[in-house]
Amino acid sequence: MSRQKILKVISRITTYLLFVLFIVTVFMVISFRASGGEADLFGYQFKSVLSGSMEPEIQTGSIISIELGGDMTRFEEGDVITYRTQDHMLITHRVVQEMEDGQQYMTKGDNNEEADSEPVLAQNVVGKYTGFTVPYVGYVMNFANTPQGAALLLILPGLFLVGYSVVTIWRVLGQVEGSKNKGAAEKH
Repeated sequence: MSRQKILKVISRITTYLLFVLFIVTVFMVISFRASGGEADLFGYQFKSVLSGSMEPEIQTGSIISIELGGDMTRFEEGDVITYRTQDHMLITHRVVQEMEDGQQYMTKGDNNEEADSEPVLAQNVVGKYTGFTVPYVGYVMNFANTPQGAALLLILPGLFLVGYSVVTIWRVLGQVEGSKNKGAAEKH
């Protein structure tokens, strides 16, 4: 394969990747902004983890997927659940004890020395951790929820696409000019 064909393939792949990145970023920012940071996708929500209480399984700054709905009294010892505290904060910890036929749970962060002081009521459980985690993306998603972050994450990929398009057009025009000059030189 010639060098020019390889560059053309790389160029197309780069264009498609930038376009996909742009579309995904726009979708994520809009869905997070529209839902107040709790976008729901096919019964799952993505949550940012901002503490190290569940390390090493869930790293600080990761996003995790939780399965929403269902019977919130179904959890057993060892399940990882996300629940809302009295202060309306979301916590993701492991169930260490089921109490009152699943109406309450004692939880503990894997990295914490002791169990949480207050039992979690089943009605405060938001969902169950699915085991899906993406490291460091939580930092980006939290930044995306700020006005500056939303603007930057929408504008930056767009600028990359426009810049890449300008470079591509410039190259094509240079090739067209080069072939015109070459054709004119051959006629003389």
